[in-house]
Amino acid sequence: MDIRQARAAAVAAVAALAVTVALTPPPAAHAEEPDAGWTVTEFGPLGPADRDLLVRVRLAGLWEAPAGKQAQDRARSEKVKEVGHHISSEHIALDAEVLKVADRLGVPLPDRPNAEQQSWLDELNGLRGEPWDNAFAARLRVAHGKVFSVVAAVRAGTRNEMIREFAQQAVTIVMRHMTLLESTGLVDYSALPAPPTPAPAAARRTGGPPAPLIWLILAAALAAGAVTAARIRHPR
Repeated sequence: MDIRQARAAAVAAVAALAVTVALTPPPAAHAEEPDAGWTVTEFGPLGPADRDLLVRVRLAGLWEAPAGKQAQDRARSEKVKEVGHHISSEHIALDAEVLKVADRLGVPLPDRPNAEQQSWLDELNGLRGEPWDNAFAARLRVAHGKVFSVVAAVRAGTRNEMIREFAQQAVTIVMRHMTLLESTGLVDYSALPAPPTPAPAAARRTGGPPAPLIWLILAAALAAGAVTAARIRHPR
């Protein structure tokens, strides 16, 4: 093989290597170890999302149960008083359950509402009558909508049997509370967070270079290979 043939063969090899690199999926960015944040329990693996679920449900009960009790003294509407009673009693029962589950799984839980939730309680403490009814329905409906998506996601994918059973119970209760709050006729749906916009189909493709780039590199490699073969068959 003369110098021209060797040079052509080298070009073909480089192009083939480029195709291989282009077709190899890149490693996931900031990939964690498979067991990062996971612990083994008698009920199955316990992950970060499972612990977050227990914390969120506990926090919800720490402010929604008192708010529901407050309805009996501060609400103007009998319907709001009735809804507040149901929400309060069911959160008290759910709180007892989350404490039991967390104890079995060794998950620490908060003992007071977070700053945002405390601000909602403070807001309700300063109101009475119709303004209280409106604030109660608005704050609790938004809060239940946020926690519902978390509970549903964990219920769908948890690997822990105890968490799965608890999430099933929590999903049912949170959905019922959203329906009860909406039955007051005070929920402003235009003020609720909009559902996330689905990603376009093209954006949901797996990682890797764009398809046109792959075909361009592949075509270059094939062309270089053809040139090399021709030069080998018909040397100058």
